[in-house]
Amino acid sequence: MIDEIEFRRLAESALKSLMEHLIVREAEEDSRFEVEEQGGALHTLFEDSPDKFVISPNAAVRQIWIAARLTSFKLDWIAEVNAFVLPKTGEHLIPLIDRLLQEQLAA
Repeated sequence: MIDEIEFRRLAESALKSLMEHLIVREAEEDSRFEVEEQGGALHTLFEDSPDKFVISPNAAVRQIWIAARLTSFKLDWIAEVNAFVLPKTGEHLIPLIDRLLQEQLAA
C-alpha cells in the first residue's frame, strides 16, 4: 500500500486531470452540468436535476470515492497501470466518470 503522502499527491493529480477533462467536456458539449472544487473534492451539479456527483479522496483507505447515481464507487491505485481503477469493472477514473455522466444526462 502506498503511504499517505504519496496517495495525496496521486489523488490530487488525478482529480486535477479529471477537473480539466470535465471543463473541456462541459464547454465542447454545451453540457447540462457544471463541475466545481470544494474542499479537495469535485462536485458535479446538473442543470435539470437535484442530483450531484461527489468525487473525493479518502486518505485513510487510500482510495478515491465517488458518490453518483445512488451508488458509491471506490477506486484503488493500481501502480501497474498508473491509475485509480474500479476493481469490479477495471474502469479508470475518467472513463468511469464519463460513463456515469452519460447515464445521468440520458435519464
